[in-house]
Amino acid sequence: MSRESYDDALERLGELLSCKSNLGKSEAAKMKKLFDELEGHKSNKSSDAVERIQSGFIHFKTRKYLKKPSLYNALAKSQSPKFLVFACSDSRVSPSHILNFQPGEAFEIRNIANMVPVFDKTQHSGTGAAMEYPITELNVENILVIGHSRCGGIEALMSIEDDAAPNKSVFIENWVKIGTPAKNRIKQEFGDLSFEEQCTHCEKEAVNVTLGNLLSYPFVRERVEKGKLALRGAHYDFVNGTFELWELDVKTTPAFAFS
Repeated sequence: MSRESYDDALERLGELLSCKSNLGKSEAAKMKKLFDELEGHKSNKSSDAVERIQSGFIHFKTRKYLKKPSLYNALAKSQSPKFLVFACSDSRVSPSHILNFQPGEAFEIRNIANMVPVFDKTQHSGTGAAMEYPITELNVENILVIGHSRCGGIEALMSIEDDAAPNKSVFIENWVKIGTPAKNRIKQEFGDLSFEEQCTHCEKEAVNVTLGNLLSYPFVRERVEKGKLALRGAHYDFVNGTFELWELDVKTTPAFAFS
């Protein structure tokens, strides 16, 4: 079914549904035909997605799952990851792919611009719950926050000209404003740079804001103070294929750089 015929079907369906009178037999027949056409279009699109999902799982099972029975038998009983990784939801920055984490090695939390809000039981409880479990129950030893190049969330943050202005999005602007301290610092220190360069600096400084916010969580601070938990920041540049890693107190100067 072509895009035009699909749109036409939607339009005709809308006309029928907007009719105030009760549907007669002819109208009901027309509606059934339209639904059949729409269902056919949906099936064609979904078949490609289903095929991709199926082939992906077959590849995983034959190339990995069946070749490492001891690993997956152990994981069936328990997990003991050493890393808790915060990363962006961006499809180009999968931590397991970038850092070659194996199943059971890293507990991952992904969201827009890899941010963590300041501790608050009444807001962003989903983030708090996702953190609390791997830290207090699984006893991860390392937290790694990964920022990345050309981050749309950071661009959105840096594009907000007036924090008091009405939001242009339903969720995104309120969320990325968590990184406002990073934006303010970059605007102040690098205001003479281009917008793109400012965003690059902010991608790293927002990681530092998240590292600082993590310490506002009692169960994080307690473990850091006792030396049971280490916090590190990182920046993955997928344009140049580089990875920078720094400790909590190093700010934007990387302790290690990999290329």
